[in-house]
Amino acid sequence: MSIVLYRVDERLIHGQVVIGWGHQLRPDRYIVVDDELSASEWEQDLYRLGSGDVDVLFSTADEARDRLPEWQASKLRSILLTRETSTMRRLAEGRLMDGEHVNLGGLRHGPGRAEVLTYLHLNDDDVRDLEAMAAAGVDVTARDLPDAHKVSLETLSKSRWKSSS
Repeated sequence: MSIVLYRVDERLIHGQVVIGWGHQLRPDRYIVVDDELSASEWEQDLYRLGSGDVDVLFSTADEARDRLPEWQASKLRSILLTRETSTMRRLAEGRLMDGEHVNLGGLRHGPGRAEVLTYLHLNDDDVRDLEAMAAAGVDVTARDLPDAHKVSLETLSKSRWKSSS
């Protein structure tokens, strides 16, 4: 239980995560899994500025897959963040996250994305990623803030998520 939140949110470390989720979950660190960001020191510094006193670790998806069991067993309370559904899916492959819960936070409108919830816009690839996570034993729900209503993947799937390219 040392990863207290797995979250897909393209903004990564921002107010909802630090204030909303952070104040409630009290993490010791944020783990940001993003291949591009893990190679950019100056961008990492920007995210660290927003994390307050909480440590931030940046990782590629491949490194995260290798280290996931270590992080899950650690005594440090962590919030693990990815920018994209595809990155979280990669972490879940092979049932590495079997029994875990993934929270869908902010995914904004973009080409081929349709609004599912006011803060969640999905395209066909996102939906396939989410379905693959569920097939790998992950409980996928959407919730922007801790006190908001959880929306199940089943409910999301019934909505009009099909992209309108």
